[in-house]
Amino acid sequence: MDRRAFGLGAVAAVGLSACASASPRFLTYDGPEVTSLVINKGARKLYLLHNEHVLKEYNVDLGFAPEGTKTKRGDGRTPEGTYLIDRRNPNSRYHLSLGISYPNSNDVAQAKAAGVDPGGDIFIHGQPNRRAERKRAKKTPDWTAGCIAVKNEEIEEIYAMVNRGTIITLRA
Repeated sequence: MDRRAFGLGAVAAVGLSACASASPRFLTYDGPEVTSLVINKGARKLYLLHNEHVLKEYNVDLGFAPEGTKTKRGDGRTPEGTYLIDRRNPNSRYHLSLGISYPNSNDVAQAKAAGVDPGGDIFIHGQPNRRAERKRAKKTPDWTAGCIAVKNEEIEEIYAMVNRGTIITLRA
């Protein structure tokens, strides 16, 4: 992807609003389609793109062991590779969440060859709903078990903008 696509000139205006009768966490979106998501783990950034144009950019927290790609359950790493947004969870333990299709067939094959469980349940999500977990999350960056965490207001926007089946690429 061309680095210029991440410049400020490429940022498009987006239309988000809360429905008058809905909870504020269920926003509506009437802007350009989000055609892909890119996570740059090193920069701790999430980009929502319409083709090559950045619509929105967010700071993220990652798994508690952010270096390298996820290889097994419990390693605290966030996966690297290309996946899909495969589910939406309005009743998440972390405000709202969007599921990532990890592990894919390559991840499963590599884990099987290594004799380990690849893990799963990787999401983009908001902050924990439980007070004790919120305190822990505030104390340290990269606090998740391998997921991508954003602020609650941000997951509300992302949840409104991103459809199931959207491609997501996670890069080192």
